[in-house]
Amino acid sequence: MTRRQGYAVLSALIALVVAVSAAIYLTVATDHGTVRSALTDDRPHHDSSAAPASTGTWVGAWSASPAGGEPGTETTGLAGRSVRNLVHTSTGGTSARITLSNLYGQTPLPLTHASIALSAGDGTAAAAPGSMRRLTFNGATSVVIPAGEQAVSDAVRLTVPHDSDVLITTYSPTPSGPVTYHPHAQQISYVADGDATEDATGAPYTEQTPYWRYLTSLDVLSNEADGTVVVFGDSITDGITSTTGANHRWPDLLADRLRSAVESGHRLPRYSIVNEGISGNQILADGLGRPAENQSGLGRFDRDALSHPGVKAVVIDLGVNDILRNPQLADPNSIITGLRTLVRDAHARGLKVIGATLTPFQGHRGYTPAREAVRRQVNAQIRSSGVYDAVVDFDKALRDPYDPRRLRPDYDSGDHIHPSDRGYSRMAEVFDLSMLNGAGQAEL
Repeated sequence: MTRRQGYAVLSALIALVVAVSAAIYLTVATDHGTVRSALTDDRPHHDSSAAPASTGTWVGAWSASPAGGEPGTETTGLAGRSVRNLVHTSTGGTSARITLSNLYGQTPLPLTHASIALSAGDGTAAAAPGSMRRLTFNGATSVVIPAGEQAVSDAVRLTVPHDSDVLITTYSPTPSGPVTYHPHAQQISYVADGDATEDATGAPYTEQTPYWRYLTSLDVLSNEADGTVVVFGDSITDGITSTTGANHRWPDLLADRLRSAVESGHRLPRYSIVNEGISGNQILADGLGRPAENQSGLGRFDRDALSHPGVKAVVIDLGVNDILRNPQLADPNSIITGLRTLVRDAHARGLKVIGATLTPFQGHRGYTPAREAVRRQVNAQIRSSGVYDAVVDFDKALRDPYDPRRLRPDYDSGDHIHPSDRGYSRMAEVFDLSMLNGAGQAEL
């Protein structure tokens, strides 16, 4: 081989390495089944609203766990319809990005347009003037999410206030079901015929829905929060008996209380709080289907708790459904072992874990004296055996002082297991905010 030929071969090899490296850098990456841009956080786009490089910390402002496939959408999904999810933020930021899920889809989900805007008022589908932003995915306005996976949008520049309502809209032109959804939103969202993703008037959104569809998280680039606290639980965390549209779930109220305390000068960490509760969720057992609907706490912990941006601490309130839904008498030691597994996984990420005692449920149709005995055994171990780094005693806070097997009447929604709005407020009130100090500082 001549020297000239050698240089030619070397040049070709260098060009190949550069091309392959570029392809690796720009390719779609899969992380926990996530389709994301390699430049999600700060890549500028031709759209003037695309987020530039900026300072701050990416934190969770809102979240909801994918819980199952929506009944009735198995064949057509929501083809030819715009879905406008309304969500409420726990913290504010200067840029935003979203996560969309096709976890329960059986075919790829094509979304040709998506948008984000601030709501013009409480509960309305209309956008605040000047706040509508088109969302992109790796620079494109459309994305196809494979069955069983999720997609993260590019960041977009939008000032999102804390404690505000945000509208996130998607449009899918073709049949693709079932629709991945969160059924107990306690919030009204909207649906319109046709592609109305960037409609700011709200007029086409004539259909209301009690579900959140496709959307599982809203993150913001924040200068007012330094990390995220994930509340991981069941229907009590989900807040299914709280007043619809009022944001009276106990994690919502806890976020308000923490922010107010920080603003008042208390020496507490500046954290956002996101809700990862699913009604009926158990620590140990999955629901039916493939993939399992209402996946067990053990099965979903990595995706729903540990993968949030800037996560510093996890609050766990699970175990009641393991007692109530087990056809046999639940083993309290198995429940505690499951909780210890969650704690160990969180500790491996350097996270602090705060756990809750299990609240009473006498009067509920599933109550038996034997199940009450299991609940008390679990609570005794939570209080005394060092399962968690810290404990919030919701049992003590909510129980009837005259009959500790029951919820106090004014804290009972009426079904004898889920709190009323006043009960949820009490849960946020008794949470010792100082337990959040030191979160995220464990050695890995």
